[in-house]
Amino acid sequence: MNATVALSILTGLNFLNYLDRYVLAAVLEPIKAELSLSDGELGRLATVFMLGYFVTSPIFGYLGDRYPRRWLILAGIFFWSLGTLLTGFAATFAIMVGLRVLVGLGEASYATLSPGWIADLYAPGKRNNALTIFYTAIPVGSALGYITGGLISAHYSWRDAFFFAGLPGLGLAFVLLWMHEPRRGEADASAGVVAATEKPKLRDVFSLLRLRNYNLVVWGYTAYTFALGAFAYWGPAFLNRFHQVPNETASTFFGAVLVVSGLVGTLAGGFAATAWHKRNPGGYAWLCSLSVLAGVPVSLVAFLASNPTVSMACLALAMFLLFLSTGPINTLMLESVPANLRASAVALSIFAMHLFGDFWSPEIVGRLSDALGSLRLAVLILPGALLIGGVLWGILAWLQSTRRDEKIVDGKVSV
Repeated sequence: MNATVALSILTGLNFLNYLDRYVLAAVLEPIKAELSLSDGELGRLATVFMLGYFVTSPIFGYLGDRYPRRWLILAGIFFWSLGTLLTGFAATFAIMVGLRVLVGLGEASYATLSPGWIADLYAPGKRNNALTIFYTAIPVGSALGYITGGLISAHYSWRDAFFFAGLPGLGLAFVLLWMHEPRRGEADASAGVVAATEKPKLRDVFSLLRLRNYNLVVWGYTAYTFALGAFAYWGPAFLNRFHQVPNETASTFFGAVLVVSGLVGTLAGGFAATAWHKRNPGGYAWLCSLSVLAGVPVSLVAFLASNPTVSMACLALAMFLLFLSTGPINTLMLESVPANLRASAVALSIFAMHLFGDFWSPEIVGRLSDALGSLRLAVLILPGALLIGGVLWGILAWLQSTRRDEKIVDGKVSV
């Protein structure tokens, strides 16, 4: 099985990953009505999913750098699909909580291990474009989760929405049995790059915390995720409260913009970064930094504009700018560490950017809104978080452009 076919399969599975994750958001109201849940309990379903997701990711990262990834990924797909499917049968809140943890655990395995698999299929010159294609699943799969969940719930029931979302993964997971699993560093070796292939020890994993390039990528990503998570959560409510946009219209607007800006922005940013990187070693980081910094004034205008059309147009533009960095930032992360630590690097980044990012940011904005008496004032912290992320990535871009950054030489990090 060649790399293109493998990338197509892994990207398709990633669509299911995000569809399964977001179908719940589309059916909250009918679940609340049938199971007599409070808004707090509905919010807790998101919290326990996130706990299952980011708390277990370092475990899968460590295992993925030491053992065959095929079985770990297959198990992850199977369990997240099973958890989604069984949610359609859930009769109590407690059962639903357990199943959302299972979905998070399964998705942690896939999200942690599949980027490294792709990195081992593609040589450095082609890697960013491949990862860019893989990550188009984030906006498109998320939007499809909202759309399919809402449509199926409206025409049948909210339980059928989970059946529809969960069943495909149970079958498609076993496609992995026929896929070639590349050796760690296989694509690097074919391109004449020496890559570390030995099984890492626990101390090697902790050594990632001392790598300057990796830390600049991850903490910039954490600030970016802090802003994006709260931005997505409060965006429709902001339009409803301050511009009197009906809730249904606001949600539809965000779903449509998510698909278009996410798909176009991710592809455009990824391919542009590849071209830039060929001329400048800091090309990936420059694109990430400048696109996010450009999003700062655009998002400020979106939050402060009194005209709803201007506000919505700027929100759409801000989302487009933020999605430009999706592919290259993940490429930067994978290329800032030795090949035999890629799964662990992704796992630690998932842990950090969710624990310190979007796990808390929606609640922080909500509490600020209560304290200040204004959601508009509360969301103004989000451009500030974007500014931090853009500056950190800009520092990395400058270091790489001036050849002052760390390098991977003979499979090891060198300054």
